[in-house]
Amino acid sequence: MSSMYSEDDQRMIRLQEGDSAAFSELVNLWQGPLFGFFIRTTRDEHLSEDLVQETLLRLYRNCWDYLPKGLFKGFLFRIARNLVIDHSRRTINDVLIRSIRGRAVGRDGEEFDLMQLVPEDIASPFDRAVQQELATVVQEILQELPEEQRQTFLLHHYESLTLSEVADAMHTSLPTAKSRLRLVKEKLRNLLACRGFVNEIVSENESS
Repeated sequence: MSSMYSEDDQRMIRLQEGDSAAFSELVNLWQGPLFGFFIRTTRDEHLSEDLVQETLLRLYRNCWDYLPKGLFKGFLFRIARNLVIDHSRRTINDVLIRSIRGRAVGRDGEEFDLMQLVPEDIASPFDRAVQQELATVVQEILQELPEEQRQTFLLHHYESLTLSEVADAMHTSLPTAKSRLRLVKEKLRNLLACRGFVNEIVSENESS
């Protein structure tokens, strides 16, 4: 198959041609990252597992909607994001508002904390008191963010989507995705600066 296509593009083409092995490969590759995305936005392990299965099922059913342009990750996480939105609309409490907490438990039982949302150089790794204060401040501002800004930040920093992929996943333009990420970083920078943290605390690298 032509090298002009990414490996995931090639798998999707094979899936469109009826190759069931291609779908198995996609499941093996992406069920882990999908679970990570859902557990961070729902904090519910069982729900996250269900949403992973539903995302992959929709990927299979809608494979013909995919055009092999190297944007598979954005296509996949757009399905995942839409499922989160659908779920939040069916619940009394907004799942996304509750998603940012100080600590959470991953599928392997190990805890991860809010410090993973921000670059490692924001605070000294050995200074736990500073880290805790920083985590609290970041938690406060993320909880107050509009949904679109919060999801942009989560997809870009947690799931390592490029801004082009974030834009595709969120059905928006690249300039809009960049603008949302810039707003989040400015809010984080300003609030942390007010609390006495260093000025250059959030990376300006917003390349797509």
